[in-house]
Amino acid sequence: MSNFESIISILLEIFPTEQHCINYFEKQRWDGKIPTSPFDLNSKVYKYPNNRYKCKNTGKYFNVRIGTVFENSKLPLQKWFIAFYLLSSNKKGISTRQLVRYIKVTQKTAWFMSQRLRQAFEHPTFRNMLEGFVEIDETFVGGKNKNRHWDKKVPHSQGRSWKDKTIVLGMIERGGGNLITQVVHDTKQSNLVPIIKSTIKKDANVYTDEWYRHSSLYQSFNHEIVNHSVKQKVKLYVNA
Repeated sequence: MSNFESIISILLEIFPTEQHCINYFEKQRWDGKIPTSPFDLNSKVYKYPNNRYKCKNTGKYFNVRIGTVFENSKLPLQKWFIAFYLLSSNKKGISTRQLVRYIKVTQKTAWFMSQRLRQAFEHPTFRNMLEGFVEIDETFVGGKNKNRHWDKKVPHSQGRSWKDKTIVLGMIERGGGNLITQVVHDTKQSNLVPIIKSTIKKDANVYTDEWYRHSSLYQSFNHEIVNHSVKQKVKLYVNA
């Protein structure tokens, strides 16, 4: 039995039925209380059988799925919970083919679930702030211009030019820690620095190349600069 199969077996023991999943989700979301109506915040809400709730002022019904990634989905929460765990607990991710295998859904359904959950993971609630010693750099994805066929070459695309490439900002904790990457539109510090500050905990030690020499990172972090061109190790900027 694989690690995935062992984990799924444990999850099925914890959530053996749809009702167990609903009870758990309502407890986590509403703490066992009557929820506020998503249609009218000032309306009284009545609880009905089958885990349904009714907004008095609008006459509309809802359940615990409303306003979540599970809304408008007929898939059992049990499958959603397993997919959620598999996708969130593996740094390298999990393919839709693996979802098909482990939770017994079609390829189309696995793709739908994967897209919804990955969008949910972008919410700040799910993003762990990096801390400790964090290295920051950008990479330009798209291959070397010199290796392209003569009629595919892009003029003036060397160095930090991105006209023919996709820019990816990477931030990683030293020692095999968490890694966060994000596609960015350009390498202007006015664009990159706010992303860095929203991703890394204040007072962390951050390491960059000279591109950030005149940035404001020192105001939030212990900022060290590596000068690769002259093999200079670091120049330290300490957050005061």
